[in-house]
Amino acid sequence: MKRTIAIVAGGDSSEFPVSLRSAQGILSFMDKEKYTVYIVEMKGLDWEVVLPDGSKTPIDRNDFGFSHQGEKITFDFAYIIIHGTPGENGILQGYFDLLHIPYSTCDVLASALTFNKFALNHYLKGFGIRIAESLVVRKGFEITDREVVDKIGLPCFIKPNEGGSSFGVTKVKTADQIQPAIRKALHESDEVMIEAFMPGTEITCGCYKTKARQVVFPITEVVSKNEFFDYAAKYDGESQEITPARLDDDTTERVKLLTSAIYDILGCEGIIRVDYIITEGGKINLLEVNTTPGMTATSFIPQQVRAAGMQMKDVLTDIIENKF
Repeated sequence: MKRTIAIVAGGDSSEFPVSLRSAQGILSFMDKEKYTVYIVEMKGLDWEVVLPDGSKTPIDRNDFGFSHQGEKITFDFAYIIIHGTPGENGILQGYFDLLHIPYSTCDVLASALTFNKFALNHYLKGFGIRIAESLVVRKGFEITDREVVDKIGLPCFIKPNEGGSSFGVTKVKTADQIQPAIRKALHESDEVMIEAFMPGTEITCGCYKTKARQVVFPITEVVSKNEFFDYAAKYDGESQEITPARLDDDTTERVKLLTSAIYDILGCEGIIRVDYIITEGGKINLLEVNTTPGMTATSFIPQQVRAAGMQMKDVLTDIIENKF
């Protein structure tokens, strides 16, 4: 008998449309002979399942089921592909834990920690992992331009502390750009992270582990045509993505070992993607950990899966079956 799978998409952040595109990617990759698959779209308290004819019907939040043609349908597994709240920060994970519905991502603690960039980086710094100098500014608090320049330096990045897809991110080069950049980031998050610029090669590495296997994917090198890897570079083709990355064998192996170690330190589940900057001397610097990475056909993880000689269908099946 087929398991019934919910691909949970949407959410309450600016990444809503990105999530819907990722959901279509997951749907295209899923093994339809093994699973009956529905997309569930969430926005606020509007939770709807997309039916085969394209119409939508409400989800019952009491059991995450729905009624269709007189039949009550419930889900065996939730594949969470919401980028941002509530799917990336532990909120939805707690809901599914209460309902005893297994899901694809990290648990509540790991999701909440990885979603908070400042907290995550300083937590991992305690394990000897290199990070950029940074500070956090909360809504309602002020920081002067001089304080930013003295503590972090210029250029620097000012970004939402909780958010993704480069929404609200500014590369700041002069002091007069600091306050506008903070205001821009506060539109996306109640906390702003101010982070020192690190010149170097940007890379990203995916990983997943199950009871049966541990997989670290080939590394992708990111060469943006813009000032940094912003929204246009990510989604509008304004970047070059090279898989496998043009790194020497030693650096490649160190990045893969570090990615695997971060997965274990955080107690991750499902697929994660870790972003780094390689600076002078082959130093590996953590940027962030993404626990619900993009899943369109051209996203990093599908690229890395193909480069590894694997099929996305098999990877998703691994992740789902690992919970049973």
